[in-house]
Amino acid sequence: MNEQSRTLDSATLTHLQSWVGKTQTVDDDITSAPVRALSATLDRDDSAPVAGSTVLPPLWHWLYFLPQQRQSEIGPDGHPKRGGFLPPVPLPRRMWAGGRLCWLPENPLLVGQAVQRVSSIASVTHKAGRTGDLLFVLVKHEVHNAKGLALTEEHDIVYRAAAQPGDPVPPPVAAEQGAAWQREIVPDDVLLFRYSALTFNGHRIHYDRRYVTEVEGYPGLIVHGPLIATLLVDLVRRRVPDAFVKSFNFKAVRPTFDLHPFWLNGEPSADGKTVKLWAQDHAGWLTMQGTAELA
Repeated sequence: MNEQSRTLDSATLTHLQSWVGKTQTVDDDITSAPVRALSATLDRDDSAPVAGSTVLPPLWHWLYFLPQQRQSEIGPDGHPKRGGFLPPVPLPRRMWAGGRLCWLPENPLLVGQAVQRVSSIASVTHKAGRTGDLLFVLVKHEVHNAKGLALTEEHDIVYRAAAQPGDPVPPPVAAEQGAAWQREIVPDDVLLFRYSALTFNGHRIHYDRRYVTEVEGYPGLIVHGPLIATLLVDLVRRRVPDAFVKSFNFKAVRPTFDLHPFWLNGEPSADGKTVKLWAQDHAGWLTMQGTAELA
């Protein structure tokens, strides 16, 4: 099937759904260098991490278990070629749509630990959208250290057809105003490059302006969904430094581009046990929403 296909036939869907149940196990070490580097990238003034005692901040496990395909195995969008653990979806636009994560307070991930991630394809779901087919892949992860399970994660990936002139644009949703917490972020090429490098993410939509505008049809470089999610949780850490984030659920609503500043917002509950979080672009449109539960 052509890479620019906008429809998936039944045989292709059946083939893609045969990936359900596929598993993958990856081992890694929570080394300190990526922690120091992400701290600098997020403009934090953290103390140097100490092996065996520094708790890995929430969502910073995305610095580990990174894909390491050979250069010859990289596809035209900068991602690994389709197939392998993830199904070979023949739709060109691939986005991180959201996720749900739970950390175990009694068994935190620490810098210096050896860790293992066990992943499985939980579902492959097809929907017919207004601009062509949508395919949703749900990946479940479990992260273990020597003491056992430390983190569970559900990761939503959406694949879409290539943009075409005249495609209907989903109406934007106005972001809630008057948040108790707010922080302005000014994205630029350097921030996006540093985060791409730290997560070994070769997806060209985040650093190749010609590709993202001419091939994928977006107006500018796209700010990584995981980066925005990390910044939202980092807002909680800045406001409540001693809190342990037990869970975080988030959903990407609208792409964020590097052309303008954007804002992070937080609204803690009256009892301080949960925080409603959301991001908005320069025009006030909602781009990501989530909820953090605190221990």
